[in-house]
Amino acid sequence: MQQDHVKHIDIFRNPGRYAGWPANYGMWSWGDEIVLAFTAGYPDPTGGFHARDRSRPLVTMQARSADAGVTWDVQEANVPYGAGLSAYEHMNQDVIDQLPPLEFKSPDGVDFTKPDSAIMCGRTGLRAGAKSWFYWSPDRCESWDGPFEFPMFGQKGIAARTDVIVEGPRSAIFLLSSTIPSGEEGRVLAARTDDGGSTFEFLSWLNETPVESDIMPTSLQTSDGSILSIIRSHGAGQNDCWLQQYRSTDDGVTWTDEGAVVASTGDGGNPAALTALPDGRLCVVYGVRDDPRRICAKLSDDEGTSWSKEIVLRNDGGSHDLGYPRCVALPNGKLVIAYYWNDSPEGERYIGGTIWEPV
Repeated sequence: MQQDHVKHIDIFRNPGRYAGWPANYGMWSWGDEIVLAFTAGYPDPTGGFHARDRSRPLVTMQARSADAGVTWDVQEANVPYGAGLSAYEHMNQDVIDQLPPLEFKSPDGVDFTKPDSAIMCGRTGLRAGAKSWFYWSPDRCESWDGPFEFPMFGQKGIAARTDVIVEGPRSAIFLLSSTIPSGEEGRVLAARTDDGGSTFEFLSWLNETPVESDIMPTSLQTSDGSILSIIRSHGAGQNDCWLQQYRSTDDGVTWTDEGAVVASTGDGGNPAALTALPDGRLCVVYGVRDDPRRICAKLSDDEGTSWSKEIVLRNDGGSHDLGYPRCVALPNGKLVIAYYWNDSPEGERYIGGTIWEPV
């Protein structure tokens, strides 16, 4: 562990709240200004795999740092349809039934390349019937425009988390989780828009026939124009979970399977966060839900062709209910990593952070 270059912080911690899953939302930065989105509900020790209260709605939260992640101001996010956003699976049906109906808009003014802009995806569920959309902010997440609807691409459900490759003011490739033919989650597709999100073209499956499920991609464009994507993969068993890498050299039309980046992410699995450092290296950050429960990273100095050994950033997790990281790189080369965390099975689930200078 690179302890001399690691600092852990609390971004949002409240013993009366359950905070979780930054990977479902997003993290953005402009110099030393950082914004993170996540969700917060209420704890319930009898809640199952996740110790949350399903009888109360979850609310979208937004944390902002003006000093490179050292301190944070946290409040409810000013996002349309913020109640229950991307958290349907964590609420009872009677709570879902009380949420306001979705009203989609037309993305007429969207400019993906505006310097202060941000994109965040949302969804109603994970399986058959799930609908998804995106928001766009023109002002560093002070306000959000949307929701703008994704089509179903002929599938039974689309479960979007934020993963997008911006290519122009109105052009972008979105990497989206979809259902498999049975209606269960999932597999990952690439879709392109050239009109700011008014219409989308299905490009490809990254892996049309996963072992059990492939979900939650994290992607970036490398210096040669290729798209690198790391997917949360799940086999037949609860602990048969890993991170698989795919690469496209033709703008998302076809993909090459490049093998597992991480052999095991533990009980139920965990998604990754893929980030480019200012010095050209790539970093993948992920949570491991097996003991010792931890947040880890790997580095690549050849654009993902090979990866370093696992670097343990922290290994003091109290239970499997952790992870789902997001990560941004600062101009000085440091990484600010956010994830949900707990110190003990009985403790609150909070949003923790790590400021790390890779050496």
